[in-house]
Amino acid sequence: MKKFHGSDNYVATPDLMLAVNAAITLQRPLLIKGEPGTGKTLLAEEVAQALDMPLLQWHIKSTTKAQQGLYEYDAVSRLRDSQLGEEKVKDIQNYIVKGVLWQAFTADKPVVLLIDEIDKADIEFPNDLLRELDRMEFYCYETREMVRARHRPLVFITSNNEKELPDAFLRRCFFHYIQFPEAETMKKIVDVHFPTLKGELLGAAMKTFYDVRNLPGLKKKPSTSELIDWLKLLLAEDIPASALHSSDNKVLVPPLVGALLKNEQDVGLFERLVFMNQRHR
Repeated sequence: MKKFHGSDNYVATPDLMLAVNAAITLQRPLLIKGEPGTGKTLLAEEVAQALDMPLLQWHIKSTTKAQQGLYEYDAVSRLRDSQLGEEKVKDIQNYIVKGVLWQAFTADKPVVLLIDEIDKADIEFPNDLLRELDRMEFYCYETREMVRARHRPLVFITSNNEKELPDAFLRRCFFHYIQFPEAETMKKIVDVHFPTLKGELLGAAMKTFYDVRNLPGLKKKPSTSELIDWLKLLLAEDIPASALHSSDNKVLVPPLVGALLKNEQDVGLFERLVFMNQRHR
């Protein structure tokens, strides 16, 4: 399999590229953690595109069960069809709904499989997938067949650290934590989205963004995706760089701050900081 060297649409740091290629070499799932909005989900999409591989996505919810990733047997539909005298009830295959793991295992070529936000599910969910991800096979009791992977998929698993994952599961993964981008990396990310952004506005916006992020006591720090949204609004509203800072470089409440701060406690905290800053002029 080819190696990942980043893409035009995704700024990957050298250590992140190393982690992706290590997972490819070891043939182990890559467990990606990091703050929300740091590009964990997008990474799988970009790797699939860069390596010219199909992408299958399984977005986990609190109600998701591991069995759903394998298959589900629709017994209700079969019962209804039998009452209606449908011919297809004779073949149980017609009532097997294949999950993303089944699709990944039986694909004609290797695929990228994204298991997104695994920590949202029940604590037993990762344990229930241990055998399938390890041995790349599972048994379908209804059809009495062993489903084995034709090609080992490249598995990406993301987590926002809402729950601790079991040790047995962690042992089977290669782990990487996406650090929040430093200013230089962030400028490269912004440049991908806004290649014509004027340097003065970018500099002022970046300073404001990191000032807000570094404010002690924030409940939710603004993320990369929120910076991108904020810049899009600044450009749409034609906000000048001068509106982001005062002449004496004192802190201001930035325009459209609702793109960066997403709850009233954080907005209130920032407004109090600005008020105290202005009193000490």
